[in-house]
Amino acid sequence: MAWLDCIPLWLIAVVAVWLALAPFVPEPHLTEKLRMLAAGTLRRPLDIFDLLFHLAPLVVLALKLVRLYQWRG
Repeated sequence: MAWLDCIPLWLIAVVAVWLALAPFVPEPHLTEKLRMLAAGTLRRPLDIFDLLFHLAPLVVLALKLVRLYQWRG
């Protein structure tokens, strides 16, 4: 996980927020795909990839924050 220490927190946060909200109009893909997942209609491989693509930076941000907390704590 040393690679995670090399990436600035602000950069991860900007990318995570940007991809979580993209596209801005008419509705963010992440919201759409999570709604599809809850409804049980998330079946196409492209939709699953899209969900993972938009969710991945948020996971990296969470890992970075956990790593920072463990390092300081």
